[in-house]
Amino acid sequence: MASRAGPRAAGTDGSDFHHREKVASHYQMSVTLKSEIKKLIIAHLVIWTLLTLQVIVSHMKLVSHDLIAMPYQWEYPYLLSIIPSIFGFIAFPHNNISYLVLSMISAGLFSIAPLIYGTMEMFPMAAQLYRHGKAYRFIFGFSAVAVMYLVLVIAVQVHGWQIYYSKKLLDSWFTSTQEKKKK
Repeated sequence: MASRAGPRAAGTDGSDFHHREKVASHYQMSVTLKSEIKKLIIAHLVIWTLLTLQVIVSHMKLVSHDLIAMPYQWEYPYLLSIIPSIFGFIAFPHNNISYLVLSMISAGLFSIAPLIYGTMEMFPMAAQLYRHGKAYRFIFGFSAVAVMYLVLVIAVQVHGWQIYYSKKLLDSWFTSTQEKKKK
């Protein structure tokens, strides 16, 4: 008997644990990957909330356009990037492979594609800022192009890691379902 405070069982020196069952590695990996993906989804929600607030504040004209610039065109389709996160959260409780695949595909469509478009849309303004030092849009006194490129870099990393970890999680779930079918 194992006991934290009491005496050790008679006839053992504590080295008899090797025969005990261990949790399969794909289950351990599944738990770890779910945790990492949830952290990335939270980071994505922070980015998504900031962009949503920018769109709302600028369109409702709650503050001057000198303080918060009008959103770029890529920001509107990026608002749909909440869909992959919802699919991801739905997939986790019951290890639902279908929802995880939908999450991965929609992350490419609703997250990565608008970010690529945003990079191309803002490039001429970034080049102008680099060459001439002139910016015409501002967010809290900073060049909107510089701020939004920083957001783009962070968002690409978040979504890239999210897709990567989702693929590894999908492989882990396939391993467990294949083992169940063999039995």
